[in-house]
Amino acid sequence: MANAWRRDRTPNFLLSSRHLLLLLSASLLLLVFFFLLSNRTSNPTTLADSLTFFTSPIAPFDCLASPQAHPVVANLVEGVKHPFLYSLSDFGSLPDKPHKNIVRMLKGKPFRKPDISVTVQSLLEGKNSGGGGWVVDVGANVGMATFAAAVMGFRVVAFEPVFENLQKICEGVFFNRVGDRVTVFGAAASDRVGNITFHKLVGRLDNSAVSASGARLAFKSNEEVEVQVRTVPLDEVVPESQPVVLVKIDVQGWELHVLKGAKRLLSRKAGDAPYVIYEEDERLLQASNTSATEIRDYLRSVGYLHCTQHGTDAHCTKSAR
Repeated sequence: MANAWRRDRTPNFLLSSRHLLLLLSASLLLLVFFFLLSNRTSNPTTLADSLTFFTSPIAPFDCLASPQAHPVVANLVEGVKHPFLYSLSDFGSLPDKPHKNIVRMLKGKPFRKPDISVTVQSLLEGKNSGGGGWVVDVGANVGMATFAAAVMGFRVVAFEPVFENLQKICEGVFFNRVGDRVTVFGAAASDRVGNITFHKLVGRLDNSAVSASGARLAFKSNEEVEVQVRTVPLDEVVPESQPVVLVKIDVQGWELHVLKGAKRLLSRKAGDAPYVIYEEDERLLQASNTSATEIRDYLRSVGYLHCTQHGTDAHCTKSAR
């Protein structure tokens, strides 16, 4: 029994091997941890992370913190030069009378292209997205202009006050893999920071408006919901250092307020000032106590002397095209 302790004792070389194995395992776990951490910091988890230079008085909308919209109906857009997907918000009257784009999708056809998508891509063709060109989409709806620009490589800042539309924009961000290029604000662009009553039309969210009478002009909804939304001027969000190539505004008659809140942006010298597209529907403007003449006068005051009519849209620049 005198030598029994030698039989029971673990050999030194086995202890060393075990310690080495533990050390290697711990090192491997640390490497995996730091790898995951580095991936998390290099790939933004929110739309705000990739655009840290924003100093807005309100935070961007966080898609990852938003509940998933249901149902999700998304499809490729027909006939655009730079393809993208967008998620439908208007489903029609299901199941009896679905939206025409749902019917097209069931037949294996793409969504009918929205005119604004074609317009945006035509205007941006040949411009340098790699040079940091920005597009501002005011009244983004479900992102038809936003994604038309983002898939071309442009960075986009979009404003949309309707929560259901924000959910659809978030779906489009993920579908089109443009989370590093798109920042969304769940607010109405205006001429001051604050809050305003917004009239949301159930069944036709794209016709929602600040003006109750303006919201009802294009579509007679069975249900209208008043909600409080944040307002913010574009000048409080878009940094002066960033080149903006295009501003698109479709806000159901609230256009003048948006333009007044972008005075600094619009006052940039010719060559640096953005191309401006805005909806110029006299009925909607009058419902918001403004007029097309008032908007044109304001644009001339900041140097936009060249405006042309394209249907119900006006296209304005500081230099003749």
